[in-house]
Amino acid sequence: MSRITPCLWFKDQAEEAARFYVSILPDSRIDAVHRSPVDSPGPKVGDMLMIEFTLAGQKFIALNGGIDAEYNLSVSMSFGARDQAELDAVWDALLEGGKAQECGWLADRYGLHWQIVPENFNKVMADPAKAKAAMTALFMMVKIDIATIDRAVANA
Repeated sequence: MSRITPCLWFKDQAEEAARFYVSILPDSRIDAVHRSPVDSPGPKVGDMLMIEFTLAGQKFIALNGGIDAEYNLSVSMSFGARDQAELDAVWDALLEGGKAQECGWLADRYGLHWQIVPENFNKVMADPAKAKAAMTALFMMVKIDIATIDRAVANA
């Protein structure tokens, strides 16, 4: 079990966001909801303070911090899709209310950045010839087309 749990900061949308994410990704669930025991700059006594949840097997915490904090590209979530159907479903759901970016990246409705990639992408990147072919194909895409990357890698 990992001793590191990513914590996502929200002004007041932590529970909404956690429930949105678990509705999209496989092996995901809400694990616990914690209410504020004291008045704070964000939640008041009894309001939702923190929610523990699991996304695709990874534990997370979301916190209602009471002030806006913007996400940027320096930290993002990467999801490895098993096939094109899963990639399309996750991409489309996360993109609702968000913004598509190049090379399989998007910013969701909360501003959190995601990379939606084939689950074997790191393995492909470990082989220099395959990595070059995959990246050359990837730079031509917004949402990833797995078949196009597979063809490029097969011809490398």
